[in-house]
Amino acid sequence: MPSALRAPKQERDEVLSLQVLARSVSQEPEQPTQFATLVRHFLERFFNTETSSADGDAKTRLVQVACALGVPGLMIAMYLYPAYNMPHVVRSFWGQASDHYFFVVYAFVAMGILTIFEWDLLFPDLLDVLVLSSLPVRGGRLFRARVTAIVILLGAALFDANILATLVLPAATNPPHLLRFLAAHWIAVGLSGWFGAAFFLALEGTLLALLGDRLFRKISLWLQGVSVMALLASLFAFPVIAGALHQLLQSRNSVWFPPFWFLGIYQRILDGSSTQPAFARLARIGFSATMAVTLMAAATYPLAWWRRTRGLVEGAVRRDRRNPTVAPVDGMLHTTLARTPASRAIWHFISQNLLRVPRYRMVLVMVGGAGAALIFASVARLRVAPASIRMVFSPYGLRATVPIVAFWTVAGLRSTFLAPADQRGRWIFRVVLGKPGLAQLQTAKRWALAWTLLLALAAAAWACVAYPAAMHNPRFVACQALTAIALSVLMTDAFFLNVKTIPFTGVKPNSATNFALLLIPYVGVFPAIVAFTLGLEPVIEASFTNIGMAAAIACAVHLVLRQIHRSGIADHVQLIEPDEDEEEFPLRLGLRY
Repeated sequence: MPSALRAPKQERDEVLSLQVLARSVSQEPEQPTQFATLVRHFLERFFNTETSSADGDAKTRLVQVACALGVPGLMIAMYLYPAYNMPHVVRSFWGQASDHYFFVVYAFVAMGILTIFEWDLLFPDLLDVLVLSSLPVRGGRLFRARVTAIVILLGAALFDANILATLVLPAATNPPHLLRFLAAHWIAVGLSGWFGAAFFLALEGTLLALLGDRLFRKISLWLQGVSVMALLASLFAFPVIAGALHQLLQSRNSVWFPPFWFLGIYQRILDGSSTQPAFARLARIGFSATMAVTLMAAATYPLAWWRRTRGLVEGAVRRDRRNPTVAPVDGMLHTTLARTPASRAIWHFISQNLLRVPRYRMVLVMVGGAGAALIFASVARLRVAPASIRMVFSPYGLRATVPIVAFWTVAGLRSTFLAPADQRGRWIFRVVLGKPGLAQLQTAKRWALAWTLLLALAAAAWACVAYPAAMHNPRFVACQALTAIALSVLMTDAFFLNVKTIPFTGVKPNSATNFALLLIPYVGVFPAIVAFTLGLEPVIEASFTNIGMAAAIACAVHLVLRQIHRSGIADHVQLIEPDEDEEEFPLRLGLRY
């Protein structure tokens, strides 16, 4: 009781007048500035493009890109643990240097490909000119906002590409000097990634400033394809280069390969004054080259911005320059592959969309570059001699050319046809044709099959010419031709088995789920198909009887897949479509409520 009496009394709430309460109300949160709004807008546009839905899913795409950049380095860092921690096993100096080389070349390739993929959005486009220029926004502020957004994008991507590996590498490699190792890794890998991004930014800015927007667009697609192929080839060739790293670094031509510069920086910081002279020389080149491309990008970007904006405002004069060879080709197509008016419309709709929409072209460029890089990595081998290093073709890799081309072409075209896009223009086919039937859906298959056959047969012809004994072995030529035709037909049947929409008009899938499923054919199915084809080719070309049996089996599988496709399309056509406020699941059971 006494303790209760000694307890302090609770203070009573102060009574305030309404006027005092009105003045003490907290102010509303401060609105973002115009500059911050512009920066956020440009960052969202890097992930929301014309191949995205109208609603946009920038956050989902941002997470996907971050995971795609960081996971490869993390996996390689985890795989290095046995090489450094097995008992009685000591990792050699050149083995450690090859491990460092991977992270350097990966940062260079990842940042370069990201810059190429965002190529069209690094400078103003028609939307910026028509919309943002009409708003009360100063041109200098618009310029600074886009530059800030580009720097944030590249900096965040460089951080994502390296942070996960850095967390695992110290435990996996047990470096004797941890701080020096982390400093060497972050500086070398960071400079390598920054050089890859700044180089392509400077390249685009220089070409835009010199050629202008109209001429630059004519070479842009080819330049992007060659750049992606070169970058991925340098990454896929890592096992070959790592095996001959010592000899390659002693060569005079090593100064022309940028990843070697940053490997020199890595080893120079890690080993200090005891580093080898070759690494010290490459390190000096790396520092100088990074500074040079950064200054070039900063110097050419304003001029390229001005020329790009001026070209968009003035527009381009469209001239009707019809190719005289197009009419005979179209006539042949109209009498063979696209005989009905609807099929002809869909055929030309596919061709014109692939040429018109930049992001569709970009998807094809990325897929084509990846396929070409895989072929190069499979075929090219380095023959190291005491006095020279030369490149030779692997016979085993030449045999893998045809399945790589066939699979990658069909998979790339299907992914492009089903790419998420703004669906506001798809009503025309529904009004004219209704739900697409077998005749309409087969047009897309024929379009993909025609290009796959053309590229696969070209790859087979090249393999026959480059193969050592191809000129004296007709069975090898027949086997390569049969492989090209059979794989093109069967791959097209398999990939388009469940496609029930006209290209570029399907409903946008759930990208959060579809991203993981999209990797399954490339990671799981593709290696199995190539390995199966390589194991089967020697058996097929043993005799012409085996070639005939293989052709008969391929025809039988094609007929089975064709019948399954026809049955699936027939069931899909008879399925009742739900209204806007109805669920789809009961209608799949034939029920309506």
